[in-house]
Amino acid sequence: MRAPFRLQFEQRTETPRRLGVLVPLISVLAALFAGALFLLATGHSVGDTYSNMLSDGFFSSTGITDTLGLSTVLICTGIAAAFAFQMNLYNIGGEGQLYVGMIGATWFGLFFGENLPSFIMIPLVLIGGALCGAAWIAIPAWVRARLGTSEIVTTLLLTYVAASLVNHFIYRSGSYFRAPNSMFPQGRQVPDSAMLSPIGDTKMYPTFFVIVLLSLALHWVVRRTEFGYRIQVISDSPRAARYAGISARRTTVQVMLISGGLAGLGGATLIVGSFQRLDPGIVTLGYGYAGIVIAALARNNMAAVVVSGILFAGLRSGGDKLQISTDTPIHIGVMLQGAILLFALGGEAFRRYKIRIVRTPAVVSEATA
Repeated sequence: MRAPFRLQFEQRTETPRRLGVLVPLISVLAALFAGALFLLATGHSVGDTYSNMLSDGFFSSTGITDTLGLSTVLICTGIAAAFAFQMNLYNIGGEGQLYVGMIGATWFGLFFGENLPSFIMIPLVLIGGALCGAAWIAIPAWVRARLGTSEIVTTLLLTYVAASLVNHFIYRSGSYFRAPNSMFPQGRQVPDSAMLSPIGDTKMYPTFFVIVLLSLALHWVVRRTEFGYRIQVISDSPRAARYAGISARRTTVQVMLISGGLAGLGGATLIVGSFQRLDPGIVTLGYGYAGIVIAALARNNMAAVVVSGILFAGLRSGGDKLQISTDTPIHIGVMLQGAILLFALGGEAFRRYKIRIVRTPAVVSEATA
């Protein structure tokens, strides 16, 4: 039996600006609703769980500073993904570039830290991590620009190589990165000159403000500069860019190197901040993968990445404390992040297309004699 109506998608000629705000907002609300259904199905209180998450992540002095401290690296990986996505380049390997950025930042801190003052060492460590992240994506960038190889595959596969490097440098006996004479394998702490002090009695470091300013600067670059114009032209129409004399190959390499450098910078902020050493536990935290979700929720807007990064940091920070304050599973925060990604991607259909309900003509069948 044929349905009396059907859904018809019509591409919008112009996207209403209000949808740019409504789609992410509704995506978050829909994810919270899905999380509430999960909590009810598992016998947990929705009100207590969400109120504890909000309190522990946003509405207490300790919670908000923990959130802002965690958001530093998440904003970095978010703008790394968003910058590449601007040109329809899908850098899925920000996680691996973060690892290599940590390795490079640690090496710079250990090698130069005893001989240079802090005002030189801190920028050197941060720049060193960014350069290592950019170097790690150099081969995927080159094969994407020259051979058209999918950057999704190459950047993702290199993430596993980077994770193996982290473990190798810590668990190999006699490694330069490994703390000597330790009962359990752990990284060597960088010298004091390569470490920042937290802001007061918090887990928040001055790098938060640096990364926020960097995000706003990149937003200006994409929207107001000739380089940003090239990115937009290539993204909208590679053929038109070619006719205009814009080198898609060169711009592809440049965008991917910047993207990798931003992810590497995220790893470096951990070294000068909360980690202070190369820690193999980084491979279980998924900061690079979270950046993809943050960029998707922000719709690749560099300024909006700051907001979505803080939101995700609050969900993760509040979710990590749930099992302490309640008996709620700690993974509810991770589940909410995944739900937000699904609803944010699904919401793009409403932003790009009009959905109409069309009546289906009735089918008249003649009776057979």
